[in-house]
Amino acid sequence: MSPYGRSDRPPTVPPGSAPPLALLGVTASGKSSLALALARRRGDVELVSVDSMQVYRGMDVGTAKPTTAEQAEVRHHVIDLVDPWERFEVHSFQAAVREALADIAARERRAVLVGGTGLYLRAVVDDLDLPGRFPDVAADLEAEPDTPELHRRLAEVDPLAASRMEPTNRRRVLRALEVTLGSGRPFSSFGPGFDAHPPSPVHLVGLWLPRTVVADRVERRYHQQVAGGFLAEVERLHAGPPLSQTAAQALGYRELLAHLDGETSFDDALSLAITRTRQFARRQRVWFRKDPRITWIGAHDDPMVALPALEAEAAALWD
Repeated sequence: MSPYGRSDRPPTVPPGSAPPLALLGVTASGKSSLALALARRRGDVELVSVDSMQVYRGMDVGTAKPTTAEQAEVRHHVIDLVDPWERFEVHSFQAAVREALADIAARERRAVLVGGTGLYLRAVVDDLDLPGRFPDVAADLEAEPDTPELHRRLAEVDPLAASRMEPTNRRRVLRALEVTLGSGRPFSSFGPGFDAHPPSPVHLVGLWLPRTVVADRVERRYHQQVAGGFLAEVERLHAGPPLSQTAAQALGYRELLAHLDGETSFDDALSLAITRTRQFARRQRVWFRKDPRITWIGAHDDPMVALPALEAEAAALWD
């Protein structure tokens, strides 16, 4: 059960504006290129990234960030917002998207959300009420090494949340206690979770490719990124300030950073990155499959085959 619920704040999508379209799909499926093609064809579309790593400056090659030329041709939002050593979490993303959608609506343009970061997408699609961070509380809790003892404390202040997690799952127990003690509100009160799929102003369209095709595309993309300077990009990051916990875990970056720390060879790091990214794609597929609101459009090995179907979805929504 998720700790997130519906918010009482002003909605993320501005009232009275044209509803956004969200093009989602697993990593390396070609959804960004497809969305860019739609924007070129229509002329009234701006793109909003739903990628937890494209927000970081200097993380360009490995996140498949739109090129300078593509950004000059079609306006992109919610990229290059912070340095990779700065903290940036889902509530920060939600605020950035709210600002972008208001800007797009004010100019009477059409917004297409593009990406595969499931939690970030749901934060926008369902305008989730997100628990804040309470660093001082978290630091005090971290000082307690006995995770079952922390779970017992959680059971006293939020028995429902405690019942939903294993007493030994330190990360979840710490987060639940941090929110409960820091906000003065039970962690379990933050909503019904991701099993609920209420009506949303965002029209969801999913790009579907066969698993074997996605697996091949993942490997090809990594080799293209290496040829495009991915290792040099990670070397620059490695030489700078320590990356934030989130940025340091980015697929591809995590493995190449380990290589630069002497923990593994380059070939092994690349192979591990490919394996982990394929596993991530499978998890994304499972995540999206649960949402009955998604209209799926299919392609075999060329995502551009789905462009007419995507254009039809956009026309039905906006024209």
